[in-house]
Amino acid sequence: MRQPTAVLFDLDGTLIDTYRLYLESYRRALAPRLGYAPTDEEIIARRPTAERGFLAEWVGAERAAECHAAMLEHYAALHGALGEGMYEGVREMLAALRAAGMRLGIVTGKGRRAWATTAAGLDLGRFDVVVTEDDVRAPKPDPEGVLAALGALGLAPEAAVYVGDSAGDLRAGRAAGTRVAAALWPKDAPGERERFLDEVRALEPDWTFERPADLTRRFAPWC
Repeated sequence: MRQPTAVLFDLDGTLIDTYRLYLESYRRALAPRLGYAPTDEEIIARRPTAERGFLAEWVGAERAAECHAAMLEHYAALHGALGEGMYEGVREMLAALRAAGMRLGIVTGKGRRAWATTAAGLDLGRFDVVVTEDDVRAPKPDPEGVLAALGALGLAPEAAVYVGDSAGDLRAGRAAGTRVAAALWPKDAPGERERFLDEVRALEPDWTFERPADLTRRFAPWC
């Protein structure tokens, strides 16, 4: 199997832990518009993949923009208190991949403003390409974002691997023609890892990585 020359990552839930941050930001934006505060379970059940599209499902397309603006204000205000930062080992993994000469990219359902907040608050380092919700017409699992990243890097799909923590991530990579890897390190709730592996089994991930260090050993073994 040809060694990839680029690693593309999902962001939230793969490189950084924004689980509580997004739940509370969505809840605070939605509550005055719905007349009640959605529970964690209600938000999670809708499986958000991109900010504006997710909010439009709740409040309608005509109110989505102003609801999204409110959500972004809450996201920025709560980032320091509720953002959990990078997962353990991610910083070292990114540094090793860069040292090995791998080209790195992000393909995320996060909007550009929320990405700017996160990039300013966390030292993730430089990426060769970042594709956000604002840069595509269709969010994952549509492959548009992954294809846009490949185009920006001037790479054929087989030269890259897309790493994510959801079935939608792996479907996007598969549809774009890249190899795909499942990130297991965020899956620490009881039974969560097993449920995720069952969900993505039919997608036949090329790799499953228990920890960021396992990804480093596979793609930058000399670091």
